[in-house]
Amino acid sequence: MAGGDIVTVTEDDDAAVQGEAHVEIVGTLEPSIVAARWSPDEELLVIATGDAKIVFMSRSFDVITESTSSDEDLKASKHVSVGWGKKETQFHGRGAKAKALRDPTIPENVDAGTLSPNDDGRCTISWRGDGAYVAVNLFQPGSRRVVRIYNRDGELDSVTEPVDGLEGSLSWRPVGNLMAGIQRRADHVDVVFFERNGLRHGQFTLQVPSDAPDAVEGLALEWNSDSTVLAVIMKDRVQLWTTANYHWYLKQEVLCGPQPPHIDGQPQIPQFTWHAEKPLLFVAATADKAILGEYIFTVARGLTSPPHDHGVVAVVDGRAVKFTPFRTANVPPPMALYELATESPVIDIAFSKDGSAMAVLHQVGVSLFLLETKGARLFCPKLLETAIFEQAGAMLYEQSYLQIAFSGQHEVQVLRIAAGPSLISYDFSASAQEAKMWLEITSADHIATMTSPDAASPDGVVVQDRLGRLSRVSTQEYTDLELGFPTFLPWTSFVAHDDQLLGFGLSRNGHLYANSRQLAKNCTSFVVTNSHLIFTTSNHFVKFVHLAATEDLDVPADDPEIDERCRSVERGAKLVTAMPAKMSIVLQMPRGNLETIFPRAMVLAGIRHLIEQKDYGNAFSSCRSQRVDMNILYDHRPEQFLESIDLFLDQVKDAANVDLFLSTLKEEDVTQTMYRDTKSAAVQPSSELQDPLRPRKINIICDAVLERLRTKKNANLQNIITAHVCKSPPALDDGLTVVAELMQEDESLAERAVEHICFLVDVNKLYNHALGLYNLDLTLLVAQQSQRDPREYLPSIQELHKMPTLQRQYAIDDKLGHREKALGHLKALGNFDDVQTYVVKHGLYQHALSLYRLEAQNHRTLIGLYAAHLKSTSHFREAGLAYESLGNCVDATDCYLKAGASCWRECLFTAQQQNPPMIPEKLSELAGTLADALLEAKDYAAAATVQLDHLGSVSAAIQCLCKGYLFADALRIVALNKRPDLLESAVDIGLADAFSSSTEFLADCKAQLKAQVPRIAELRKKAREDPLAFYEGEYGGGGGGMDIPDDVSIAASSRMSTSASLFTRYTGKGGSVGTVGSNVSRATSKNRKREEKKRARGRKGTVYEEEYLVNSVRRLVERVEATKGEVERLVFGLARRGMSERARAIEDLMDQVIEGCKIAVGQVWQQQQQPAEGAEAEADGNSYRPLGGDLVFQESLDAMRIRQEPPPVSEFARLALLGGRG
Repeated sequence: MAGGDIVTVTEDDDAAVQGEAHVEIVGTLEPSIVAARWSPDEELLVIATGDAKIVFMSRSFDVITESTSSDEDLKASKHVSVGWGKKETQFHGRGAKAKALRDPTIPENVDAGTLSPNDDGRCTISWRGDGAYVAVNLFQPGSRRVVRIYNRDGELDSVTEPVDGLEGSLSWRPVGNLMAGIQRRADHVDVVFFERNGLRHGQFTLQVPSDAPDAVEGLALEWNSDSTVLAVIMKDRVQLWTTANYHWYLKQEVLCGPQPPHIDGQPQIPQFTWHAEKPLLFVAATADKAILGEYIFTVARGLTSPPHDHGVVAVVDGRAVKFTPFRTANVPPPMALYELATESPVIDIAFSKDGSAMAVLHQVGVSLFLLETKGARLFCPKLLETAIFEQAGAMLYEQSYLQIAFSGQHEVQVLRIAAGPSLISYDFSASAQEAKMWLEITSADHIATMTSPDAASPDGVVVQDRLGRLSRVSTQEYTDLELGFPTFLPWTSFVAHDDQLLGFGLSRNGHLYANSRQLAKNCTSFVVTNSHLIFTTSNHFVKFVHLAATEDLDVPADDPEIDERCRSVERGAKLVTAMPAKMSIVLQMPRGNLETIFPRAMVLAGIRHLIEQKDYGNAFSSCRSQRVDMNILYDHRPEQFLESIDLFLDQVKDAANVDLFLSTLKEEDVTQTMYRDTKSAAVQPSSELQDPLRPRKINIICDAVLERLRTKKNANLQNIITAHVCKSPPALDDGLTVVAELMQEDESLAERAVEHICFLVDVNKLYNHALGLYNLDLTLLVAQQSQRDPREYLPSIQELHKMPTLQRQYAIDDKLGHREKALGHLKALGNFDDVQTYVVKHGLYQHALSLYRLEAQNHRTLIGLYAAHLKSTSHFREAGLAYESLGNCVDATDCYLKAGASCWRECLFTAQQQNPPMIPEKLSELAGTLADALLEAKDYAAAATVQLDHLGSVSAAIQCLCKGYLFADALRIVALNKRPDLLESAVDIGLADAFSSSTEFLADCKAQLKAQVPRIAELRKKAREDPLAFYEGEYGGGGGGMDIPDDVSIAASSRMSTSASLFTRYTGKGGSVGTVGSNVSRATSKNRKREEKKRARGRKGTVYEEEYLVNSVRRLVERVEATKGEVERLVFGLARRGMSERARAIEDLMDQVIEGCKIAVGQVWQQQQQPAEGAEAEADGNSYRPLGGDLVFQESLDAMRIRQEPPPVSEFARLALLGGRG
């Protein structure tokens, strides 16, 4: 109490009467109490007494410390200002006179702390947000008003510097950097700021209400909980101020009504306080009412859909509206392109659906401004009319106006609170003067906010109730909408898309909704355009969502590197507006500055739209300014581009720009790679890339350009040359031909053309091409553009000029390496000896044969040369054919013999065609050599044919057939040659040998299956049960007592250097360690080769054993399958010769092996039906790839993970005659 009593009031929950409380006086301070304030944590109570004492008490009202204010306190701080930012500290150049400068540390006007005439002598206490310091604003009698800063222990830390006109109000910003106070001057009132050390730190001037100039007689200050808003409490109203870019804005002025004077005659102000947790929720109380209000920070922006997307943003600053169309001028705040004045403080701003008007709601009415444009430029808004509210005098305090929105082109609706909430409407476009009046539409008890939908929506405003339900309100009707939000959302936007109204809303906790579907949980701001939902996130990304049906909206992941719809932005950036026509968005940083960026998603969407509209000029300019690959101009709409090539050339106009486009062409379809349209669910590759027979894209475009420019050679000479050069491959000869034609018409144009083509292509390469055209004048013109010394090229050109035409052409082509063309010129000269020499020297046999195919004698000579060449290069088969065609059977026989067993028929034929004939002994020797070669090649049927037909050895032929399991042919030959004696001496012996070898082979296969299949199952079981032990050696899973590091993983890792080897697993030998334990690095090429050898061997006990065994079983099954036909022929042969028991034995053994193969296939490949987890992740190339020996092991694991098709195993058909199944 002011009398000095400290009174506690404790609510009694058990009291008989509800609301009854226990009141107790816990102590008294003499002579009085002038101010008191609890600390934020409610652990300390600071009390200022009437005798200028500051008392610190605990929460139990025990005195902790006491301090007496005196004049000596004013010496606690020695304030020194070095004058930063003043004129005297700036550089003025060498010519500045010393006498014009002054000491910047000495202020121009030194305040003495003169007392304000309105000072009421009150004391104010304010704590810093963290409770570490407390400030006490106390009038020091006989001196001045001083703000003393104490620490939590009650020790004086600092005092403020003297300030004339400083009053008793004080509020410490919760973040702790500034304290706000009031300084009253003769003609205005300032809010001044102090730092903790007592120094001044800026100020701003209050806007005095024009209708109540005495409202500033009594003032108080109060910061909100997050330090973003400073409330200035006046006599009959509360002003809410915010700051950005070192400028203070008056955002709202809440009218509370006049207050009766205090009992002591001093003016009384409303009681005001902020909510402790909700930063923008406040309550203001007067003698007869209480006002509860909550605000949000929002951006008053214009339309964001073309063609009205001028980037209009209006900023409220008291009675002024700072208006900036960012598409016209990017003016940084706190400046603006235009500043509009209103009659009273602004409350809200709205823009019409067609972007032609802006309505400003202020305390006394609504002002309508017309927005006039000329092209992309928007002029200063012109005030059309101000509609004054129907109120007077005290009614000003009885009505509150909250929001405004356009329901028609020039019709507005205003949400107000009078006796109750209601919607009122005013039509500025009404023709009759009497019709222009405010009309109340409906009661607004359930309405919380209202929003103007976009231009494509019907007339009316969309209102939202406190439960998130939506309705459309117009002057004619009130309609509930089918869409709605799951809860009340303060920030909303509505857009019509595909004849469907989409509603987007953002909650205070960052949840972004599309109708009732939640899109994001970390949204900080959003803007909706005609094609995108754009929003920023707390992860510092700006994201783009293509507009679609609610269930089809696709929100991109936080991956700006691979998705154009996501982009990183500066920390804390929020959206201000978007301009799709300019392909840009404007962001505001936390400190208030603006940044305009051109996100790739908007740029590409804009370029695609321009292409679809056939606006190739602007599309080209956008590609050039935004560094977008110009191939998109063609790839987005290929057929349209080719049809509109004339339009493209006319719009681009500048020849340099056409050259730039042609020079950037490439075969890649950029719409399928770097600029894939994220709006399309499935984009099919272009037809040009699907059909390999079609001409290349570059050549198609260049040919189309050349076709259009053919009639304008003089005007577009530069582009014609560029189109030829940019083809793939470059058509340099065509370009030089154009230059050669110009040399006959206009030499000046020819010189320009040569300069341009030499700029595009290496001049030395051009020189050779010009020489290849046999145009010496053109060659000389090109050479003059090069850096060559004339002494290098003039003698050779002069020498060529002296030659006959054919000789000159031959010399040029031979010099340029055009051998085939040179050979053609040499043929035309008629010197066949020179032709032979040239053909042999440069290996032009095939071309020479085609040239002389009609000249028989010369053609045979060239074939002989070619045959000798083929024989010398070991192409014996082709050489034999060449000699045979010349009738040289001796050399043909030799070549066929050297060609190998595959040419045994040709060799025997040419040997028998020799003239003189080959002697029989030599012929038999040749046949024997061929038979041996065929046996070595395992072509038993061919060897038997040679033995029988050319050597006459029936027994040798039968032996060959038996080795090839061709028993039926062997028996046929025995009967044909009437040699029954060979049945037992040759056929039966062959059957016995085949039976023995087959039995041995099948037994080995059976034994291998029994050994390897169980071993594979054992290895897989160990890998499943204890993968660490399987891959790390003997010491995994607790075996051996060795501690395994925590960072060891099953996958290959190059970081492991202290554990056992990752690749080698030793079995049954305690104490063994791996190569990693021996500090052997695998990340080298040498160790890679060593590891590859280990993998190839697949030694038992290593991690490569399973892979080796699986491959071994596969090879075995394939060999058994390949041998099945031989075994069937063997069984049939044994049965024909009466060896039934042997036939049954081999059949039984084959059945057992086949069954074993089936079991092996089922067991070995059953686990590889589905790929292992992680295979897909590694396939994309983004996972870690090891090096050296680690890579070999990784490749082994990958090979085992990839699904492998099991080898096929077919049934073995047994002979029914032997009692088996057929």
